[in-house]
Amino acid sequence: MTALDHNATCAPDPEAEPGAVGCDFCGIAAEGGETHEVLRTDTVIGFFPLFPAAIGHTLLIPRAHVPDIWSLEPALAGALAEASVAVAHAIRSALRPDGLSVVQSNGRSASQTVMHLHVHLVPRWEDDALPRIWPTRSAWPEHRLAAAGAAIRSRLD
Repeated sequence: MTALDHNATCAPDPEAEPGAVGCDFCGIAAEGGETHEVLRTDTVIGFFPLFPAAIGHTLLIPRAHVPDIWSLEPALAGALAEASVAVAHAIRSALRPDGLSVVQSNGRSASQTVMHLHVHLVPRWEDDALPRIWPTRSAWPEHRLAAAGAAIRSRLD
């Protein structure tokens, strides 16, 4: 198993077990790979990506093959959230960044390049070279915002 390849794809089967053929993250989950691992529990692994955006940039993945947030079971979501908070505190204590970006993308149009759910914890400093990820302004018309809010609320009931 080689270190993380950002152009790799996971096995398309969301039921795939750790070690799924073609999934670098499943390989890391199963055998560790060539990574700088910072956390390993029964359910979650934290490690540095091959090409970190900043020093301390950490990826957190479920050990089970889960392609995206829509496939994530609530119990595993809780474990991933707890690990994210624990590693965020460790990054803050160890590296003293000015801030921290937490990014979790789903699908190619959202810039997900490895189809195994992962959370990026990226330490940020005032003078770092990383770009802003949000536009400075948003000009959505009120009727579109109201319609989107109503549609989402109706699916939560």
